[in-house]
Amino acid sequence: MDKLSDTYRTLSKPSEEILFKEKKSKFFGYAFPIQNEDEVKPIIESLRKKHHTAGHVCYAWQLGTEQIRYRANDDGEPNNSAGQPIYGQIQAFDLTNVLVAVARIFGGTKLGVGGLIAAYRTGAQLALENADIIEKTLEKQFQLTFGYDDMDKVMRIIKQKRFTIVSQQLEMNCRLIVSVRKSETDRFQDFFQILHKVQLKQIS
Repeated sequence: MDKLSDTYRTLSKPSEEILFKEKKSKFFGYAFPIQNEDEVKPIIESLRKKHHTAGHVCYAWQLGTEQIRYRANDDGEPNNSAGQPIYGQIQAFDLTNVLVAVARIFGGTKLGVGGLIAAYRTGAQLALENADIIEKTLEKQFQLTFGYDDMDKVMRIIKQKRFTIVSQQLEMNCRLIVSVRKSETDRFQDFFQILHKVQLKQIS
């Protein structure tokens, strides 16, 4: 992921189930958008219930944009034969805030480590090819505090430059929460530092 970019790629919604077969073993692939690690366990548990005859539900996830966190889980398959190939596809598709899982139902023929790597990689690839990938913009939020007299000036700048107002409290002492694209934050701060009566604070 490009650290200088203010956009990232993720999924709009969970993908449809895909099925990949290899020597009578069945590999069911799934991809889910996630916002935090706490979402992972319930999703994996629901897949175990759905595929109660599956010997393994292997998965990988990645979270974050500027600080990346990830995990790959082989769920009892030989080391690095399942979770890592799945994670490799998350990287190949340049995604984050995503969980990819592949449930395997054994078909009676051993695939060997090389066969497992190829099968789990393919299951993850098909799930992501089947997913709705979207691009999102990184935003920062600022709080603007100013007197009622300056409201017209502040609102004119926000309207002209097309910044997004998240919430507003317009009284004698006005307060706005404004969302700004990450790459625009320096420009945004420059506009309001000229207006000395406006207090500017970054809140996220």
